[in-house]
Amino acid sequence: MQALSPTTAGVAFLARPGRPAVVARTLAELAGPTRGVVELPVRLMWCGERTFDLGDPDDLLWMYENVLRESTRADDLRQLIDGRTLRRVWHRLNLPHGVRQAWESRHRGLRTA
Repeated sequence: MQALSPTTAGVAFLARPGRPAVVARTLAELAGPTRGVVELPVRLMWCGERTFDLGDPDDLLWMYENVLRESTRADDLRQLIDGRTLRRVWHRLNLPHGVRQAWESRHRGLRTA
């Protein structure tokens, strides 16, 4: 299953200058872990400390922010983000404006989550 990209949606939402935000087609396809420790690949987190304890609310938010901001592939979203958890923490995430806009335009329920 392919992620919705800003170019296929006809709208350019950028995660950062020159990089389109990647958005999952549905929240249901996001089946990432909900507990335990997760180590992000270097392509998503460049610093030395890339592990996150999902039981720690601050770690969870930090991991989600990095994955949503840095992902260039739908597979990363599906493997690392959980749809229900994303909906629960959405308004607490510190995201670039373009990332937030891209996700909320595709998943209108996130606006009111």
